[in-house]
Amino acid sequence: MTAVLVVDDDPRMLQALRLTLDARGYRVATADDGRSALVAASDQEPFRVDELLARLRAVVRRATPPSQPMVVPFGDYLIDLDARRVARRPDRDGPHANEDVEVRLTPTEWHLLDVLVRNPEKLLTYRDLLPSVGGPAPTERSHYLRQYIARLRRKLEPDPARPRHLITEPGMGYRFQP
Repeated sequence: MTAVLVVDDDPRMLQALRLTLDARGYRVATADDGRSALVAASDQEPFRVDELLARLRAVVRRATPPSQPMVVPFGDYLIDLDARRVARRPDRDGPHANEDVEVRLTPTEWHLLDVLVRNPEKLLTYRDLLPSVGGPAPTERSHYLRQYIARLRRKLEPDPARPRHLITEPGMGYRFQP
């Protein structure tokens, strides 16, 4: 029989929980404050930390739905945010018709792309994006941000001079247009 310790300062709640759990086959101990809960826990033999942790893992597993991998099409590329991978879709007529070509990004480029892609069509201000870019002073950081966005465009945009996906909003920030 599984033992359960119920702690609550409301006597009616304690009584209701005791009756409900007892009716379902649990051995119930109750306490109305933290001190008496510690005493009651130390008096019980079924209490084991490893069992508690195993049960918590099982509850979390059941409660958390499996997440779908977030793969976003980006022009001729697919961005897999979970795997942190950007791949160019295969050229159907070329010699490597079935092979993805992986695009290598620096950690800062990846972080900027991740933030932009997770916020499609939303204007992200320099302030939203600057914490992700290093640099000594805020004015210099905006220069770094422009450089990193330019690098991303060279790697991912078909025509970096006329970006279709990494859009500049002059004086405000950037926007990802899927």
